[in-house]
Amino acid sequence: MKYLFCLPFVLAFTIFGTSAISENDQPNPDKEKLIVKTVLKTISNNHYSPKELNDQFSNEVFETFIKRLDYNKRFFLQSDIENFKTYYNEIDDQLERPSFEFFELVVATYLQRLEEGRGLYTYYLENPFELGVDENYQSDPEKRKFSATEDDRKDLWRKMLKFSVLSRVANKTNEIKEAIETNDTSVDVEKTPVELEEEAREKVKKNFDNWYKRLDKQKREDRFNTYVGSIVSVMDAHSSYYPPKKKEDFDIRISGKLEGIGATLQEKDGYITVTRIVPGSPSDMQGELKVDDKITKVAQGEEEAVDIVDMRLDEAVRLIRGKKGTEVRLTVKSKGGTTKVIPIIRDVVVLEETYAKSAVMEKDGERLGYIYLPRFYADFKDKKNGRHCSDDIAKEIKKLKKENIDGIIFDLRGNGGGSLSDVVKMSGLFIEDGPIVQVQDKDGMAKTYDDYNPEVLYDDPVIVMVDNFSASASEIMAAALQDYDRAVVIGSNRTYGKGTVQRFFDLDRMIYGKDELKPLGAIKLTTQKFYRINGGATQVKGVEPDVILPNNYSYLEDMGESELDYVLPWDEIRAARYSEVGNGVKESKLQKSSDKRTSNHEVFKLIDENAKRLKAQEDDTVIDMNLENYLAKLCQREEEAKKFDDLEKPIDGLSIASIQADALAMESDTSKIERTEKWHKDLIKDVYLEEAFSIFKEIH
Repeated sequence: MKYLFCLPFVLAFTIFGTSAISENDQPNPDKEKLIVKTVLKTISNNHYSPKELNDQFSNEVFETFIKRLDYNKRFFLQSDIENFKTYYNEIDDQLERPSFEFFELVVATYLQRLEEGRGLYTYYLENPFELGVDENYQSDPEKRKFSATEDDRKDLWRKMLKFSVLSRVANKTNEIKEAIETNDTSVDVEKTPVELEEEAREKVKKNFDNWYKRLDKQKREDRFNTYVGSIVSVMDAHSSYYPPKKKEDFDIRISGKLEGIGATLQEKDGYITVTRIVPGSPSDMQGELKVDDKITKVAQGEEEAVDIVDMRLDEAVRLIRGKKGTEVRLTVKSKGGTTKVIPIIRDVVVLEETYAKSAVMEKDGERLGYIYLPRFYADFKDKKNGRHCSDDIAKEIKKLKKENIDGIIFDLRGNGGGSLSDVVKMSGLFIEDGPIVQVQDKDGMAKTYDDYNPEVLYDDPVIVMVDNFSASASEIMAAALQDYDRAVVIGSNRTYGKGTVQRFFDLDRMIYGKDELKPLGAIKLTTQKFYRINGGATQVKGVEPDVILPNNYSYLEDMGESELDYVLPWDEIRAARYSEVGNGVKESKLQKSSDKRTSNHEVFKLIDENAKRLKAQEDDTVIDMNLENYLAKLCQREEEAKKFDDLEKPIDGLSIASIQADALAMESDTSKIERTEKWHKDLIKDVYLEEAFSIFKEIH
């Protein structure tokens, strides 16, 4: 079965259960050579567009490996980089032998620089920082260069450490100020600035001590895995190497019922960032953790928090995972710049909540069925009883039709993709028959996936909602219904832009014998590319909605696929043969009339203003490290953020109810009733649904 790996699967983990794998960390040259040979052979035989092992490939592996080892440019000197460049065009030749001179040189230098970094943080944190001095710190590594001299590197470390202390002092200062204003006696308000600085330095020192303890536990195997991962990932943005431990983490992500907090995380720019909250999970029910939050610290209950900035993703995951009933406290930095501690009680993650669900909505005389699909799920292992989203959606539509609805809102926002066969079947529920998507393999052969069922389950108007995070299979469905002129697609300026298909290849199965060197891990490779039936790829460009609505990411550049390294390009092939339904669901005036409504809508105006604010904050990467100025800026951002607290408020005249059959089925399930009520409360504040109703009135 073909599977379009959904967005969170890319370099991401879902925090569910515990995992412990014992593995041999001793260097094994024979195993390393075998892994490289097997990886290169598997790529050559199976990747959609394998790159030649030439100087360009060598350059890309060079850049990727250095970036993965020292993204923040705090260890290597520019002279180190120049020394490494002896091998800039030679890595491909080494891999074909294989030999590892480049790898050995970089790692040896890296280990030396790590030790020097240990000395630097120990030295600088021994004495107080002058927090009243005017100086700046460039917080964005992409805008920094490797230090030209040892003095430059020392100054970088000093500023980096000072900023860590400064931010803690500022947060504590604001905490004391708030405690005084609210008469909160639980906070010690008598601490002097000197005491606050000393306390902050001690905590930063402890965090760096802990970080180095974790670094000390790394073995050659870990760094070799990073090297192999760099080799695979330059093939394209979604190909990657999974050593045995990482592959098990991936299997945990897609297996059954698990314990944890139910948040999908991704390492980005040195931060562990929330990319998805699992509906119905502890994180969702607690309500404070949000997508795009950056987790900076993790504490087990009341224990001392561990700083996870720059921590490996798998290590951070293991700190956050835990048994049902235990508490984890996450220190998070929100997109708006505020910082807070979020306590979450770990629990069983109910995967039932990730399945399709529906409701009936009424507003201004219109009665619409609403279907939410978080992902295109499919259980290929249990062929008899396994759930498939296409079957579930068909059931939801049948139930909604009994509710005498006027139309359907199909919500694919945040849907990262999934089963290709299911998206074909699902799209076919809305058309008689015909092609849904085209898939091209490495040989350039294009295959069309068709809906052969002439039955149309639903033929009234449909609105499909998408956003910047609707990816892969979501884009196939939105594109197909758009090309057939069967639905009006509304949402952000474009969808994610992931137009590729991946498969896992178990490296152990690629070779015979050598059992003493196994396990070798697995690689996830892009094997196919998919195209709309009109011939255009969704790769990079995504799907442009028929009606574009303001959103918080409107002004951020390189959202989605385009922000990744080594993305496959957009292109197009011959269009498939199909006929538009032409049932009048589209009108040229839809965008114009929507613009008129949103430009005069209080909440949409705030969303647009907030988007500009987020863009300005993203660009503002130079930090003023004068404490007084820093506090003033924090205060300013807090005040600015307050203005957008009312982005979500109940929509006048909108009512939401469960389908009658569902209401009867969950009468005795108090937990499900509670989750459903919370879902409805969230929906009734969704301004995009309000606009969907307005658009529906124009097409109905």
